[in-house]
Amino acid sequence: MKKCSAIVLAIVLVFGNIGLANVQPALGVEIETEAASAILMDAASGQILYEKESHKELPPASVTKLMTLLVASDAVAAGKVKLTDKVTASENASKLGGSQIYLKPGETFTLEQMLIAIAVGSANDGCVAVAEHINGTHEAFVEEMNRKAQELGLKNTHFANAYGLPAEGHYTSAYDLAVISREALNYPLVRKLTSMKEYELRDGKFKLWNTNKLLWWYPGADGFKTGWTNEAKYCLASTVQRDGLRLICVVMGVPQVRGHFAESMKIFNYGFAKYAFKQFAPAEQKQGVVKVRKGMEDEVLAVTEKPLGVTVEKGKDKNLWVETKLSPEINAPIQKGQKLGEVLLYRDDQLQGTVNLVADHPVARASVTEQMTRTLKGVFGY
Repeated sequence: MKKCSAIVLAIVLVFGNIGLANVQPALGVEIETEAASAILMDAASGQILYEKESHKELPPASVTKLMTLLVASDAVAAGKVKLTDKVTASENASKLGGSQIYLKPGETFTLEQMLIAIAVGSANDGCVAVAEHINGTHEAFVEEMNRKAQELGLKNTHFANAYGLPAEGHYTSAYDLAVISREALNYPLVRKLTSMKEYELRDGKFKLWNTNKLLWWYPGADGFKTGWTNEAKYCLASTVQRDGLRLICVVMGVPQVRGHFAESMKIFNYGFAKYAFKQFAPAEQKQGVVKVRKGMEDEVLAVTEKPLGVTVEKGKDKNLWVETKLSPEINAPIQKGQKLGEVLLYRDDQLQGTVNLVADHPVARASVTEQMTRTLKGVFGY
């Protein structure tokens, strides 16, 4: 009987470990992770939902490239470079080891192709080529990465290169990577690049497969970046959206092969089991009407600029209420999207979030003659 029980227990343990990443924990039960450092963050508010040694300074390996993509996207948004730019590989770029697309000196790709190679194929050589194209030298680009880190208020981050190979003074933390990830969500280009599962270079002769297997394995995953070196072990910064709730998870220093995926899925499971997004107003929902003075129209609709909601622990969504502040009237001209007021979301007396109320369409200013005519009509009724 004891022998039979031992066999059953062994089977349970084996199969239990295989399916560990898919187990949804009971509400209120904390989780454990094999990661040396980890964090789960609500993307909308930045609220920390789970953490373990989240401010510990650790080598990030190729997760570094998330900041590389962010700085490059900044340059594109500012008009400093274009995605159609031709980027020529230098001898310096072609010398990089590790994960690469085997650039040859003088080989040319568009900037967009190089960024895809970084996001999908984790190309170290592509990082140097992009850095040199945007800032002239790899070193100047890395300075830009560190400036961006300072702008984001990161306390435990310093970059020594754009690709993540081990180097003195190259470190970050799970919390800082979550902040970088949250910032990256403001750039559609970053999510477009990091959500691509595959891509073909050199006329289909060189196939790239995204190193982030959550894109296949975990519904709602659409970013960001993996990393591995002997020093850093397995790392992953990722994001998932389900039912309006977007979460960011970072794990660092996971010892097991593919453990960064298993640990991230475990933490995401915990987050989606315990928390939900409660929406109070979708984007572009009518919230009121504002009178227009001296305009070609008498009024304009005020609509929500973006969705308004809050992440709440399931079963604890009481005492939430909204307050609408709206200008009663406004002078023309009015631009589409011009702020007319705001909606404030509270839990008890604590502000949880706000959303602007904006004009749903433009209203031109009426000429003096038109204003006089409309005034006479209002007074005399003709």
